[in-house]
Amino acid sequence: MSTTTAEQAGRRVEEVLDLLAEKGDAEASAAAEEVVRVLMEFYGSGIARVVELLGRPESRPPADPLGPLLADDLVASLLNLHGLHPEDAPTRIGRALSALPQPVENAGFDPVTGVLRLRVTASTGCGCSGTRESVRQAAVDALACFAPEVTGVELESGAREPALLQIGTRPSLAGADGRSSAAR
Repeated sequence: MSTTTAEQAGRRVEEVLDLLAEKGDAEASAAAEEVVRVLMEFYGSGIARVVELLGRPESRPPADPLGPLLADDLVASLLNLHGLHPEDAPTRIGRALSALPQPVENAGFDPVTGVLRLRVTASTGCGCSGTRESVRQAAVDALACFAPEVTGVELESGAREPALLQIGTRPSLAGADGRSSAAR
């Protein structure tokens, strides 16, 4: 990766924005300026997060100073975006899955298709069909930051959820004459 100074980058951005403005397309120029603003906010937030994570007043520095950075969604996404994340894909996938509220097991990742198969390891709750989709969506969201090479998530059907047990009053044991069948 080539090293560009802040001055060089700033000059190049100004040149491109000026070129767009000269072309007379005000809409394209405004859109380009908005892209620059959004990217500046994104990177500014990432740098602020790094400073915050590394500058926390702790009694002693962490044994692994990268640990807090790699566990942070924003910093991890920036590292992944530029191919700088030091962890391999299986480790990053594991990190993302461990942060989910519902325990899941990695049932396999196909790097060619980008599909990750997951197995839910505990009941998703009430037996409602929507809970499986919420587990899948939570995995998709977590993996977007930590493992962007995962482009699809499939849930394998694991153990069947327990049937919903209806509890009601016990039917009466009394016969038509009002006496219990045991008293007859």
